[in-house]
Amino acid sequence: MTKRMGYRDWRWLALWWHYFFLLWSTIDGQTRYTISEELKQGSVVGNLAKDLGLGLSEFFDRKLRVASEAGKQYFSVDAGKGELVVNERIDRETLCGQSASCVLPLQVVIENPLQLYRVEVEIQDINDNSPSFPSKQHPLEIAETTAAGVRFPLESAQDPDVGSNSLKSYILSKDECFTLKVKELSGGRKVPELVLTKALDREKKTVHNLLLTVVDGGNPVRSGTSQITITVLDVNDNVPVFENAVYKVSVSEKSAEGTFIVNPRATDADDGQNGQIEYSFGVHTSDSVLSVFEIDFLTGKIILKGQLDFESAANYEIDISAKDKGSPRMEGHCSVQVDVADVNDNSPEIILTSKPSPLREDAPSGTVVALIGARDLDSGNNGKVTLQLPRGYPFSLKPSFSNNYALVTSGVLDRESFSEYNIEITATDSGSPPLTTKKTIPVSIIDINDNPPKFTQPSYNVFLKENGPPGSLLSSVSASDLDFGDNAKISYSILESKVQDVSLSSYVYINSDNGSIYSMHSFDYEKLKVFQILVQAKDHGSPSLSSNATVHVFILDQNDNAPAVIYPSAALGSLSHQNMPRSAKAGHLVTKVTAVDADSGHNAWISYKLAEATDTSLFSVNLYTGEVRTKRAVSEQDDSSQRLLIEMQDDGEPVQSATVTLSIQVEDGLHEPILDPRQKAPEPSKKSGRITLYLVLSLASVSVLSMVTFIILAVKCVRNSRSSGSCCMRRDDLDGYKNPNRNLQIQLNTDGPIKYVEVLGGDMMSQSQSFRSCLSPMSEFSDFTFVKPSSTTDFKEMINVLDASLPDSAWTFESQQVSGELYHLSGDQPTSRRLKYQGAAYVQDNRSVAYTALEIINLKKGRGVDQKTSQYLG
Repeated sequence: MTKRMGYRDWRWLALWWHYFFLLWSTIDGQTRYTISEELKQGSVVGNLAKDLGLGLSEFFDRKLRVASEAGKQYFSVDAGKGELVVNERIDRETLCGQSASCVLPLQVVIENPLQLYRVEVEIQDINDNSPSFPSKQHPLEIAETTAAGVRFPLESAQDPDVGSNSLKSYILSKDECFTLKVKELSGGRKVPELVLTKALDREKKTVHNLLLTVVDGGNPVRSGTSQITITVLDVNDNVPVFENAVYKVSVSEKSAEGTFIVNPRATDADDGQNGQIEYSFGVHTSDSVLSVFEIDFLTGKIILKGQLDFESAANYEIDISAKDKGSPRMEGHCSVQVDVADVNDNSPEIILTSKPSPLREDAPSGTVVALIGARDLDSGNNGKVTLQLPRGYPFSLKPSFSNNYALVTSGVLDRESFSEYNIEITATDSGSPPLTTKKTIPVSIIDINDNPPKFTQPSYNVFLKENGPPGSLLSSVSASDLDFGDNAKISYSILESKVQDVSLSSYVYINSDNGSIYSMHSFDYEKLKVFQILVQAKDHGSPSLSSNATVHVFILDQNDNAPAVIYPSAALGSLSHQNMPRSAKAGHLVTKVTAVDADSGHNAWISYKLAEATDTSLFSVNLYTGEVRTKRAVSEQDDSSQRLLIEMQDDGEPVQSATVTLSIQVEDGLHEPILDPRQKAPEPSKKSGRITLYLVLSLASVSVLSMVTFIILAVKCVRNSRSSGSCCMRRDDLDGYKNPNRNLQIQLNTDGPIKYVEVLGGDMMSQSQSFRSCLSPMSEFSDFTFVKPSSTTDFKEMINVLDASLPDSAWTFESQQVSGELYHLSGDQPTSRRLKYQGAAYVQDNRSVAYTALEIINLKKGRGVDQKTSQYLG
């Protein structure tokens, strides 16, 4: 009965056919590639786009992907080129083992519309594996009685490669007793066999080492090896044999019990118990031998167990037997002859006839130190004795008579190197073997005073702040003496000298025991900047020796001086009166306040400021020059009487200051004076005439000396040019003076009540060298200001000129930084001569640092200066 299909059955059948035709339409033909294993990552397998008939754009837009059925993603697709490339290392042996065929199936899926391609990649084998044995070592044991022709199976080798790359043949290293045979089993497997071709002899060769090599058929050929070690088993077929048939030995009669005599050794070519030997005396050995000697049955050593006496027995002959432990036991024999030798059994003696006395280290060569004798109780050569001294000692032995000697000096003695000598004398007889005796003789060396004290350093530098309390420790010097006792005791003293015509002992004193130097009073940098102390160290020897060291004491400046006002002069009263026209414009120079500071460096740098004023909007004070000028034009509403309080501060720590009060009278109709040579000058007062006279004389002196200096330099330049062809001056001639040819010109300028005289050097149009003189009619002393915008080298040049040309007159040189280098001369200190320099090379907070000319001139003359000056000037 046929069952009709219902609606549900027709529905499932239609759905099945739908999926069947859909799958049939999406699976296209199969593509196959063949590659070798172990390709590098990125290697091209094939052009997948071309083989599948796809364009590159379609290849990218339809989202092609590759899936591997092997689990790992060994391949990928290069979307840009449409190529199938290797994604990671492929090992055919890992994937397919020993299978002859190795194929990797891939599924290539393309969307829109969905298509499925099957790609197979066949992996071809390469010879990348070497054949190998299961074990690198293969030991065998074969008895030496084994008959020839016996075979011994060996382990087969294995090769993971297939086909022609698998193992091909076995090779055995050459050996006269063995050959190799290869047995083929079912399935093509090859088994190597070792064949014994010749009888073995263990005594000739105990172990046979063979190398079995297996090679494959690949290109290049690969191979593997196995070491075959064949041990030959022994049988007792050899007799023990001694190294010598007769052993001869000589033994001293004074040999102690247990002394080793001789060790006769036998060998047995057999192995195991067949080769183990036991030693013994012969069967017929006499009792006299057995009472004196004994033998170790395992090693064969013969030792002494009794006392030998040459007079009783001069020699012994002993029979020795050696037996192995084989079956049956084999036995060998030898003979030992022992000769008893007479010995030198008495050592020589050293007799000290006279004890040595201490020696002075200046003892002359040949001085007798001690008398020595020698003797030996033996006779013949055993009783002949010789004495020896060690090398390197300043002593020698002088023979006298019958084994008697005198110990004398033979070189220079130095107690500082060796205070005592322990002289070891060696006595040796002529016996065989010779016997020796040693005796040590101590010799003391007495010290003499031959070493002077030596300071730890030849000179000391001490930097001391001024105004220190009296009794302060300045420095400590130390000396040492290599001598001993009183010769090494040192006393310190200061050699007498003068500092500023005052005895040095009034400044400092020294502790004679420890070399500590103390100040006697407080020091003032403005009076004394540097001095030297010559310290002497003397020992207490006779005669005494001494040495000297120099202590350079540098006084460091402290800010202990306030600025002193030079102008307006204090002689005119605490209040200075100045006149100023009401018609003065802005920038008009009213007056100039000048102050000096007795300190040095930063402590002497002075700044000016306006502390109080009747009208602060009318006047200003230059911070560095002290010039008082109008800030604006004077008006009719300004008071005719103006009062200014100007404060001067130095740059020290703590700051020192001073003040000066100026009373300025603003007058109508007062005009600035104009110098007219045609006008008759008014009759000067007596004081003004004296100032003018000083000024004229000073300018004339400076001009004449400058002209003389320039002429001398010009003459030198002409002489040098004749010899060298060029006008060049050495640095040591004028310390860097570069342009000696200058035309001096004097110009007179007026600016309010302050007069300036400029001395110009060089061309008329050049301002490279200029000197300006500042005169103040309100001061009873004249002021000179030299303005020279140049370098530090030119400043040293000016020092040389001034130091060589100016007389010791009443001049004080100071400098302030305005627009170059400024030198200021003032005649208000008739007993001093100083130069203060503010160099542009050392600037701090836009302020130059002052250095005294005495420091610079001392440096030029090789004297000491303070640390800051030394650092600045090099």
